[in-house]
Amino acid sequence: MALIVRFEDYQATRRTSLYCTKRWQDAINRVSLNLRTVRKGSTSTRGGSFHSDSDDINDGPKHPSVLYENTFQLEPKDNQRFPTKKAEDVIKGIFHSNLRDQKYSSDNSKSLTTHLTELIRTQVKQELGRQSRFKIVVLVMIGSMEGQGFRCASRCLWYPQFDRYATYNYYNEHLFAVGTVYGVYYE
Repeated sequence: MALIVRFEDYQATRRTSLYCTKRWQDAINRVSLNLRTVRKGSTSTRGGSFHSDSDDINDGPKHPSVLYENTFQLEPKDNQRFPTKKAEDVIKGIFHSNLRDQKYSSDNSKSLTTHLTELIRTQVKQELGRQSRFKIVVLVMIGSMEGQGFRCASRCLWYPQFDRYATYNYYNEHLFAVGTVYGVYYE
């Protein structure tokens, strides 16, 4: 039995007597009972097809849902400051291990910066721990060493008492890399 409820039909039923509303409720209950007995896989019905996984259909919640409440913590505790020295050491270690023998290639630089950014972000998050209230933003720029100058500037809207950043510059014979990690506190 397929039950397709259009919005217009539901509205018409609401406007009619309680008997019609009871009929709709009985039909919905019958379909929900039938859905619980459907085997895993796809079953064809008159109105279309139905796909079900046995994990999706359960008789009720097995565990109570977790509700998080606001902490109203507007500033970090003294032991929860953003560790700029540790973040700088993470950038330094990743740059030295991944860029030691690299030559600059414009074709390879996009994938290399993406890879380095992800490595830095995951290691800084591991350093901070799970209970950290800092958003981590990582920027990595790579260019070729051809005797030219390079200036990098960034502007952020933040609260200077709690938000911090760490940066590290790496140079070898063929390329340079600038890595910056921003730790922005959020409530």
